[in-house]
Amino acid sequence: MNAERLLTTISKIGDDPDRIQQLRKVAVALATSGKLNGVATSLRPDVLIKHGALPKQTKFAEVAEGQVPEFFSDPSRFAPLGALARIEKGQTGIQQARPGPFPLVVTAVERASCDHFDFEGAAAIVPLVSSAGHGKASLNRLHYQEGQFALGTILVALFPHDPNLISARFLFEYLSAFKDELLVSRMTGTANVTLTVGRIADVPIPLIPPEIQSKVDELMALCDRLASARGKREATRDRLTAASLGRLNVPDPDTFRDDARFALDVLPALTARPDQIKQLRQTILNLAVRGMLLPQNPNDEPAFELLKRIAVEKAQLVREKEIRRKAPQKPISLQDEPFSVPNGWLWCRLGDLFNLVTDGAHHTPRYLDSGVPFLSVKDVSSGRIAFDNVKYISEEQHADLCQRCCPEHGDILLTKVGTTGIAVPIDTERQFSIFVSLALLKFSKQNLSQKYLCHLINSPFVRQQSAENTQGIGNQNLVLRLINDFVLPIPPLTEQHRIVAKVNELMALCDQLEASLTTGDDTRRRLLDALLADALAPDGERELEAAE
Repeated sequence: MNAERLLTTISKIGDDPDRIQQLRKVAVALATSGKLNGVATSLRPDVLIKHGALPKQTKFAEVAEGQVPEFFSDPSRFAPLGALARIEKGQTGIQQARPGPFPLVVTAVERASCDHFDFEGAAAIVPLVSSAGHGKASLNRLHYQEGQFALGTILVALFPHDPNLISARFLFEYLSAFKDELLVSRMTGTANVTLTVGRIADVPIPLIPPEIQSKVDELMALCDRLASARGKREATRDRLTAASLGRLNVPDPDTFRDDARFALDVLPALTARPDQIKQLRQTILNLAVRGMLLPQNPNDEPAFELLKRIAVEKAQLVREKEIRRKAPQKPISLQDEPFSVPNGWLWCRLGDLFNLVTDGAHHTPRYLDSGVPFLSVKDVSSGRIAFDNVKYISEEQHADLCQRCCPEHGDILLTKVGTTGIAVPIDTERQFSIFVSLALLKFSKQNLSQKYLCHLINSPFVRQQSAENTQGIGNQNLVLRLINDFVLPIPPLTEQHRIVAKVNELMALCDQLEASLTTGDDTRRRLLDALLADALAPDGERELEAAE
């Protein structure tokens, strides 16, 4: 393996941020193993002392095999950072700094400014505090700085003893590539997770000649260009996605056909990332509830006939004391209708459409090792009912809860605490009870499609209503009373079924797109893993060729 082969392999690997980060590791691995120029060379401590790169009294602590990053197998090629560089803590309080002509290095990407400088020279800079906070160890980035600069007190600067033999740029590239293994792993603390100068001093650094360090810098510059090019390309793709899907999310009847055709033509360009496929799914649902996925059939029975039958059925349930009589919902005015719907459709409030809108148990029952499943929002937040890690209650408790809230096959669950507004169809005959974090929606199965209603409630239009009616700060709650006020566009029953079929067809296409992304990612990941192994293992050529 050499630099040239690495460059020819990059096109097969791609430029995903995780893969670029792995490429940086490959470059360092090639250099450390001596395969970057075909000769396994390294600096020895006595050479460093002879050339004045280290003080004569420097004593190298032995680096154990378990201290070097994964895949590296020769700790004799490493020395502690503290023996190779001076570690200086920052001297400037970031909040108190006065703007001026000198750069102030902080934890953010961009430099601040300062009226004085603390240090002069080239340095690799490491934050001492976690980027994530809240007890989680994390470092978003390191910095490289030259010239005169000020440094925040929550960072340290690493100045090599002899920059001609150990460069600050190489320290920056190496530590950035392996920051999780070498730095994040050394962070400690509970609420405030931090690094110490002593732990940084123990970080093992590979001893490689300056000319090889320069080659690493060149490869790292290539990775920088890849990352920059990807950022520009993804920004352009995002603008194209927003413009194309925006025309569909707020469709213009006069241009809709051309807009839809354009979106389909550029579909491969719009769906290069999972988040873009998620946007596409939301656009599909948005078009579905506007009646724009397929043409209407003038022979369909209009939706107002459905509502009349639903009202009759609801009145019968009231007489039979199956449900309570409720006051009529507030009428829908023209101002309440956010967009026009096709002929045969109608607008109605959720409370008029559904026979029952209630929620689960308002108290925590006594849990058992087995019995009747007791579901909460965590068991349905994926969009389906998952019985894998549910809690259980007794048959008696279940029977008592079912007097007020009895989930049945064909009903709909709605998340109302935490992650709110997700509709999940009950497609199982298995009995279960629910907690107050879930709402239960019952409706006329003869006049409404369960799957259409789920698509409708999960569409951006209704999810926005859920968000607007969610209250609270820490423990957010979708108020049951306000759910009944949601305004919903309802098509004829036969069109509901046609919409469901079309949505399922398009969602299957989205599934295929996601699968193709995953397959491509897996292939590139295996190639990259083989490349890293090849950089270090004597028989790595066979592994790389097998992956290719």
